[in-house]
Amino acid sequence: MKIDQVTIQKIAHLARLELTPTEQEEMVESLSAVLDWMEQLNEVDTEGITPLTHMTQEVNAFREDEAVNTISRAEGLANAPKKDETYFRVPKVM
Repeated sequence: MKIDQVTIQKIAHLARLELTPTEQEEMVESLSAVLDWMEQLNEVDTEGITPLTHMTQEVNAFREDEAVNTISRAEGLANAPKKDETYFRVPKVM
C-alpha cells in the first residue's frame, strides 16, 4: 500500500492531529517503513503454524477472593488529619 500526503492528512484528521508539512513528510516515511516491513512478514511461509492466542504457555494461578482485615480501624485512622470514632472527616462535596 502506498502512503501519500492525502492519506496522511486523512489519518491526521481522524486522529485530530495538526501536523506541519515537515511532520507529514516524516509520517509518510515512517508509515511506509512499517507497511514495507508488514509486506516482508506476508512473504514468510506460515503453512501449518497455529496462531498464538497467548505469548507464553503459563497458566493463571487463581486464588480464592477472601476478605482479610490487615489493620484495625483504630490503626487505619491513627494518622488521619481529621477523624471521629469511626470515619475520616473530609470537606463536604456538592
